[in-house]
Amino acid sequence: MNEKKIKICFVLPALNAGGAQRIMSFLSQNMSKDKFDCTLLVIAKAESTDFDVSHAKVHYFDKDRLLLVARPLFLYFLKHKPDIVMGSIGHVNKLHALYSFFLRKTTFIAREASINSIMSQYNRSTHVTGFVWLFKNYRKFLNQIVCQSEQMATYMHEDHGIPKERIHIINNPLTVEAKVKTPLNNDVKQLITVGRLSPEKGHERILNILSKLNTDWHYTIIGEGNQYEILMEQIKTLHFEDKVTYIKYTSHVSEYLSKSDVFIQGSYVEGFPNAVMESCAVGTPVVAFVAPGGTKEIIQNGINGFIANDEEEYLNYLNEALYKKQWNPEIVSKSITDKFDKKIILSKYEDLFSDIAQSN
Repeated sequence: MNEKKIKICFVLPALNAGGAQRIMSFLSQNMSKDKFDCTLLVIAKAESTDFDVSHAKVHYFDKDRLLLVARPLFLYFLKHKPDIVMGSIGHVNKLHALYSFFLRKTTFIAREASINSIMSQYNRSTHVTGFVWLFKNYRKFLNQIVCQSEQMATYMHEDHGIPKERIHIINNPLTVEAKVKTPLNNDVKQLITVGRLSPEKGHERILNILSKLNTDWHYTIIGEGNQYEILMEQIKTLHFEDKVTYIKYTSHVSEYLSKSDVFIQGSYVEGFPNAVMESCAVGTPVVAFVAPGGTKEIIQNGINGFIANDEEEYLNYLNEALYKKQWNPEIVSKSITDKFDKKIILSKYEDLFSDIAQSN
């Protein structure tokens, strides 16, 4: 007799570009088909999809607001009786916490994407979800929490009072196929940042540091966000118009990373920065700041980059990365693939889900 498959629902507001969307769509398509029956539930309409989910079982609710899906999502769970439901966005997890009072046989898991108490200092949430907004301590009503880094797990225990036995640390997987580059010999040093244009990402302090970099450089910024106008004005003030290339979106990020000498990250706080991991995976080292989150679990000083405490140290590390350190792209890449290969991370999720199902 075939063993009963574990039914899992992964819930997302939409499938537009983003780290949570990438990970959840990856999990829904790559879990063992022999052990798991996975469905990706998307609140938005199908035309908002930015990811290839052709190998996933996807159900779209065609709603543009969370409250509009509260009833149909609950009815879906009542009908299909999933063993596990996993959410990765705060306002979705609040809704799941409410459902947990009624759906006692379903295990609700939240995947935490950042350290909210610090992130909120830079970005105020724009989500207004009615009565769900009042549910401040919702995490205590979720069965399990997945954190992307040790710092997130500590924050979840100390700031939110979640028992350690309900917290699981699983890093993000490297979901892209990384072709390791050959060493570069650029006369004009190529620098790159890939990430959302928002205050916590620290683009402004990166530009200030570049104004002190006494070398011939060109800087590529890939991403979009609400700081676009501010950054373009700063670039103009610093007379960097000919030294900075801005790209709103590209599906060829790996190619840009491979042509760059160093990835520069200015973040004040991070989740688990996928772009940093992907840069190292192709062999391009990273210079970053000390920041709460997962950066320090990716960057190994002198192996695949440097982590600086302040702007002066950052400038020194950037000069070292560009001119003194002889980087071996194969070693830089191996530092990532040995730890975050998708098969390794996928196995951790499968073990977690299997253990949960067996204990229910």
